[in-house]
Formats: sequence, structure tokens, C-alpha cells
Amino acid sequence: MRALLGVSLLGFAGYALLLPTAPLWATHGGADEGGAGLVNAVLMLATVAVQTTVPWSLRRWGWRTTLVIGVLLLGLPSFALVLTDQLAWILAVSAVRGAGFAVLTVCGASALAELVDAARRGRAIGVYGLAVAVPQLILVPSAAWIAESVDFRVVFVVGAVPALAVPFAAALGRRLDEVARDAADAVRDATDGPRHGRGRVLPALVLPSLVLLAVTTPGGALLTFAPQFRHGATVAVLGLLGFTAVTALSRWLVGGPVDRFGPRRFIAPLLVLCAGGLVLCAWSLAETGPGAVVLVVGMTVVGIAYGSLQNLTLVTAFAAVPDRDRSVASAVWNIGFDTGTGLGSLVVGFIAAGTSFSVGLLTTAALCGVVAVIALVGGRGSHQPA
Repeated sequence: MRALLGVSLLGFAGYALLLPTAPLWATHGGADEGGAGLVNAVLMLATVAVQTTVPWSLRRWGWRTTLVIGVLLLGLPSFALVLTDQLAWILAVSAVRGAGFAVLTVCGASALAELVDAARRGRAIGVYGLAVAVPQLILVPSAAWIAESVDFRVVFVVGAVPALAVPFAAALGRRLDEVARDAADAVRDATDGPRHGRGRVLPALVLPSLVLLAVTTPGGALLTFAPQFRHGATVAVLGLLGFTAVTALSRWLVGGPVDRFGPRRFIAPLLVLCAGGLVLCAWSLAETGPGAVVLVVGMTVVGIAYGSLQNLTLVTAFAAVPDRDRSVASAVWNIGFDTGTGLGSLVVGFIAAGTSFSVGLLTTAALCGVVAVIALVGGRGSHQPA
């Protein structure tokens, strides 16, 4: 578990540093809101594309090799951003980093499921989520400020920190390769266990993935564009601090109730809460809207739903599949997460370029409302996960 936390802390530190800074670097080079939105959209597109291959990579090359390659791909390309602020170059670097981030996200969640039994998984996901949120709590609000106040190159050099996780990745990979060999031996010895086809696994993951997509779309927009909102850099730092702080705390604190009551009853109310927070953000960003305090409050409210639903949907995904398909559940969950983050960056960026950030955020609020209704209707006939 210590090696898992080491990999995740260093990996997410590099991710958090560049999430707001790389789009800002693109605007520094002359890109508009749409171009800036493309930066994280390409990052997440590459992430989603590679996530589909991670379960195969784990079977083909094993945990150790896959993890080491992943942290190097996430970290080392950050140095290349020092060379130029032109959009095409930034997009290329983002695509390579996305491949590394795909490995980190799928393997992190899968490793947690391998190392912790189902009865304690909600709390374990909460603790893990708190640990990986710490670098985001500190670095997402401050990275853009450091870049503009000190130097972008400082952020890009420090952004290579995931490469320092290689020793942790190797240690964690060795442990998980042993677990995988033991599990394979147990499967070969079993003759009467239940078999589940992939055709039953993937439909069971549709609803949690859709819920995750709905909440990460606005989350990705806020993380990408907060430094560009009309209230200025100081307010952006405060808003991102509130967002990331409550994301970490809510993902941690919801673990106990999820283990006790199951996740289903919490999903729709949290989506509605997210929509309400987004309405506050959009109101604050309107030309005749209220002051910056409303934006900070709105982002904080969104963070509660953003963090809680990460835990709820991951617990639901692991409960929906047999043990041997946990890497598939992790990949599908992470695809939902990163697709939403990329869509938030892309769609809200292009809507803002044509209209305003308020309209873009209201669009994501409507998405949360629609998915809340789907979750209520779809959940009535479902069984509560164990």
C-alpha cells in the first residue's frame, strides 16, 4: 500500500501541476479559449484511448513493466514544454502524457481492488482518494499562479516529478505480479466457480460510467478554465482551493456511509447538488452577476459532488464485476472519468469562445440534471451492491 501511495502521490503531482498550466501556456502562445480547451481535451483523449489497452498490457507484460513505463511517459515529456508555447507542440506533449496518465489511473484503482477486500473497499477508496488529492489540493490552485508570477519553466521542470516514482512503481509491480500469479493458480485449481461473460460485465458498468461522466465534465471545465474566469487569478486560486479541498474530503468521508448503506441512494441527490453549484458559478460569471464569493461557493459545492461520486461510482463498478475483471472495471471507470474531464475542457471551451463561460457551465448543469433522472429510473430495478 505504501508503494501504491508513492506512485499515486508523485504521479498526480505531475498531473495537477500541468492541468491548469498547460492550457494557460497555450494562451501565452496566442491560442484562444477553444485552443486552450483542446490541450486538456487531447490529454484526456489520449488517456482514454490508452486506458482501453491497459488490461491487455497487464496480462502481456505484467504490472511492473506497465507501471514503470506509465510513470516515465507521464513525467518526462513535461520537460519538452520548455521549448515552445505553440499549440501544436503542447498538444503533442499532452498526448504522450495522456498515455502515461492512462496507466497510472487504471493501475492505481485496480491495485486498490487487488489489495483490499470488498467489505472495506469504500473506506479504502476514500483513503486512497484523499492521498492522491493532496497534490491536487496544493498544486492545482497554485500552479498557474507560480507560472505567471515566477516562470512557466519552473512548473514544467517540477512537472516531471512522476518520473521519480519509478522505484515505487517497480516495488508495487512486483507485489501485484505475485498476487496475479496466485490468483491465476487459484482459477486453474477451481472447477465449479461461476463464469461471467464480458457481455454481462460491460452493461453493468454503463450507469456508473454515465454518472461519472456527468460530474467530471463540469469538473474538467472548472479545473481547466478557472484561471481564465473574469474575477482574476486570486479568486481562481481560492475557488480551486475550495474545489480540490472538498473533493478530497468528500471522497474520503463518503467511504464509511457507502460501505454501510451502499452507493445507490446517494447518486441522484449528489448530481442535483452538482447542478446547483454550477448554476451559482454561471451566475457569478455573467456580466451582471454577483461578486467573486458566489463563484468560490459554487465551485466548492461542485467539489462535494465531484469527490463523493468518484468514490460511489468506483465502488459500484467493482461490485458489478467478478474478481478477474477488476482491471476491466477500473479501465471503464477511468475512461468515464477522463472522457468527462476532456469533454469539459473541449465543450465548455468552444461554447465559451462562441458565447460565454456562463452558458458553458449551465450546459453541464443540465447534463447533471438529466443523468440524475436516469440514475433514479435505472436504479429502481437494480440490486444494491454488497
